[in-house]
Amino acid sequence: MSKIESIEQEIARLDDQGFAAFRAWFLEYESARWDRQIKADAAAGKLDPLIEQALADHRAGKTRPL
Repeated sequence: MSKIESIEQEIARLDDQGFAAFRAWFLEYESARWDRQIKADAAAGKLDPLIEQALADHRAGKTRPL
């Protein structure tokens, strides 16, 4: 049995309260992990082409106020 399959089985055994607690923890964990990745990508310049394209589109009048 793989590690993932083992985790899946443990999650399936949780009662409603335990599953709700796990879900809340996981959503927070996933969000923090995503934030770290975005910060790393920004620091490495990986988002620069997207930023430049967005600014070019705005300068060209291809945007609208929110």
